[in-house]
Amino acid sequence: MSYVDEVIDLVVEKNPAQPEFHQAVKEVLESLRVVIEANEEAYRKDALLERLVTPERQLLFRVPWVDDKGQVHVNNAFRVQFNSAIGPYKGGLRLHPSVNLGIIKFLGFEQIFKNSLTGLPIGGGKGGSDFDPKGKSDREVMAFCQSFMTELSKYIGADTDVPAGDIGTGAREIGYMFGQYKRIRGVYEGVLTGKGLSYGGSLARTEATGYGLLYLTEEMLRCNGHDLNGKTVVISGSGNVAIYAAQKAQQLGAKVVTVSDSTGWVYDKDGIDVALLKEIKEVKRARLTEYAKAKPGVEYHEGRGVWTIPCDVALPCATQNELDLEDAKALVAGGCIAVAEGANMPTTMEATEYLQKNGILFAPGKAANAGGVATSALEMSQNSERLSWTFEEVDGKLKHIMVNIFHNLDEAAKKYGMEGNYVAGANIAGFLKVADAMTAQGIV
Repeated sequence: MSYVDEVIDLVVEKNPAQPEFHQAVKEVLESLRVVIEANEEAYRKDALLERLVTPERQLLFRVPWVDDKGQVHVNNAFRVQFNSAIGPYKGGLRLHPSVNLGIIKFLGFEQIFKNSLTGLPIGGGKGGSDFDPKGKSDREVMAFCQSFMTELSKYIGADTDVPAGDIGTGAREIGYMFGQYKRIRGVYEGVLTGKGLSYGGSLARTEATGYGLLYLTEEMLRCNGHDLNGKTVVISGSGNVAIYAAQKAQQLGAKVVTVSDSTGWVYDKDGIDVALLKEIKEVKRARLTEYAKAKPGVEYHEGRGVWTIPCDVALPCATQNELDLEDAKALVAGGCIAVAEGANMPTTMEATEYLQKNGILFAPGKAANAGGVATSALEMSQNSERLSWTFEEVDGKLKHIMVNIFHNLDEAAKKYGMEGNYVAGANIAGFLKVADAMTAQGIV
């Protein structure tokens, strides 16, 4: 049995009931097979893959908090510090009822390669809780965040582990967590990113993941003889990534015709009104039914279905495994030429393979949505230097990073005889840097 197959089997055996983690490891190691087999003896001797797929540290703890009626609740919380070979652990905190250890490990594992691809000195980590901030008062959210940070503060720091926001963790939650960390530790340092501008946050951080997605998509299209200007784009999701992806796509001349949320989706043939979408989702925190009510001619549909709309470019920006094989077939039938992942692993393995076999340009999330963590690292730099850069400075650095990411994964795919396979290219480019650092630092 090959070394790759041995390690995949080992991951499944040692991490039962964690299908998302199994999927992430299998997808990465399969695409790295050509690299690993070329160095199999050395990697096997050093157990490099076993060390790569095993987190350096896994933290599981309870979070007790009190609601507005005086009732005590207890949530499960996690922080997986996966790999620090190239820098302090870096990765978001997800607050959502679906959060469990397997999902956090899948996200943390992906984060290793995503962070490596940025070219910045940040390692891979992820965390979160099964707490749901939806429907909670500000005081209840504060109570949870303060209890959560009381425990997490023991294990993080500006040069150790720097968490950020993720699904369910926005500026409000980051603010409460930062305040509690500062109160407990007695230091004012850049321990979290995604902070408010008044206390060490970075301009362009809010827009970064969505904007970065479009910078990479634009470069991928350009290098393959296409122009984003004039293209029809379908987007899933209506959170931070989707909103700013839609905004930047339209700034670059494309027309975005769909967005979705957990209950349904809208088709706006005239192009999504981003200002209206922001009002509904960021201010009112309402459902997309409100968008359809507010704008004549908009179609609202219950459930899933954005991928059935004919398009040139598809940007899944909602959550993991949201685009399946049937969706991929619908995209191909609808004339789609490119798919770029704004969320983490939103496309199933079967769908990814189908899209690639049918000639669709496919940019994986660890490359395409790296703009958020890249700008978080830029926020860390500003905090360390006690500086604040302009929006234009940060946005310019972000675009440079995303364009570089595309060329690095493109070159890696070509070097190993897989031209056009950007999934393999991203994994190879990210892996080689981490593997080199791990080897250089000895068996730790």
